[in-house]
Amino acid sequence: MHKFYNRENELLTLKRVSSNLEHSKGQLSVMVGRRRVGKTRLLNEAFAAGSHRYLYFFISRKTESSLVDEFAQVIRSELSAKFFHPQSLRDIIEFLLEYAKTQPLTVIFDEFQDIDKVNAALFSELQNLWDSYKTSAMMHLICCGSLFSMMVKIFKGKDEPLLNRDDRFFRIQPLQPSYIADVMKDHQQFSAENLLIWWCLSGGIPKYLEWLTVFSQESEDIFEAVISEFSPFIKEGTHRLVEDFGTEHRVYFDILGAIAKGNTSRNKIENYLGMGVGLHLEHLDNNFNVISKNRPITSKETSRDVRYSIADPFLKFWFRFIHANKSAVEMENYTYIRRHIQRDFEVYSGSELESLYRAILIESKQFGRIGGYWDAKGQNEIDVVAINDLDKHILIAEVKRQHKKYNQQKLIEKSQGLLQKLKLKDYTVSYHGLSLDNLQEVMAAPPGLEPGSIA
Repeated sequence: MHKFYNRENELLTLKRVSSNLEHSKGQLSVMVGRRRVGKTRLLNEAFAAGSHRYLYFFISRKTESSLVDEFAQVIRSELSAKFFHPQSLRDIIEFLLEYAKTQPLTVIFDEFQDIDKVNAALFSELQNLWDSYKTSAMMHLICCGSLFSMMVKIFKGKDEPLLNRDDRFFRIQPLQPSYIADVMKDHQQFSAENLLIWWCLSGGIPKYLEWLTVFSQESEDIFEAVISEFSPFIKEGTHRLVEDFGTEHRVYFDILGAIAKGNTSRNKIENYLGMGVGLHLEHLDNNFNVISKNRPITSKETSRDVRYSIADPFLKFWFRFIHANKSAVEMENYTYIRRHIQRDFEVYSGSELESLYRAILIESKQFGRIGGYWDAKGQNEIDVVAINDLDKHILIAEVKRQHKKYNQQKLIEKSQGLLQKLKLKDYTVSYHGLSLDNLQEVMAAPPGLEPGSIA
């Protein structure tokens, strides 16, 4: 998957800002997106072949002096500054701003939030330097980070030195279903069943799609390749989360493991683990963006009727099948894990088909609100409720792997409580069965506003 998919708007904007620096002077862009989502690739696409001079610095969690040495070397070779010997990161930023007074320059700091671990005082120093040079330096400064809450805090937190210094804020999301389908078609792998499998294994994250395209050429059975000693998927969950979670990673992993096994309420998670998890759930939701809080679409934000789920389909799969079999992984007993997948994947992927369909409806841009519903007793569950308040339309759908299992009459009966609670007068309602059988049809033309367009 070396072709570059999607991100056209981001590419154009980044290029436009960097080519206009002589007029605009200092511009600060913030780019946020989870690890592996393709931020570095996007920046590379934007600047590598272009005429804009750009420098890329990765903030790894080292001592300041070793980062200074590393960055100084880059500057000496890229900007022909043979005699540049900085003492601190502040010296480096000041030198680059000074340089940009005479030459347009794009500077990228990746994993910018980790400056906090290297030298937290640097945020204030950067603010002072930026404020004094912004109107004279032709610099496009791009601060890139993978921890959403930290990056928001740095640039939007009311007592933070860099508050509102950003000129634009990019949030890089995983690829949407139509782009996953494009990748698969380009590698002759597309079918409805395969799309569901690739959704479960990638969640639209470009790096994972890249791995899957390679694996799909090597093996008829994708799980043979994904669950094997040479597969990067086996350790990926650990690689992606351990560093962010820090010393408490075991507790967080236990909670995510419990959610992956179907313990979706706080009460169930606490009973399963035998400990209180309130604070950890807050962190997983707000600081790490790893879990989602789901409430019935009729509920207020403050409602306590919350079900937790792992937000990223790949991590959900990883905790459900790989982390849950840690001992088998240790013993390199991959056959055992594959048997576990063989036994449970059909049921598991049935519920993931729901998240795939929601993503398809989100991508269709037809609805202002999309969610699910269950009543106070946790019954009369409805998989998908999508509301378009502009055209006064409600779409109510049941998701099944096989279309023949969909019963429209039953769905209409189940929806009565939902419609009473929504209290939406003069709205048209359409009922749909969404399955693997009509997946391609729905992707080509998502259920529109006329009742019963795809029944």
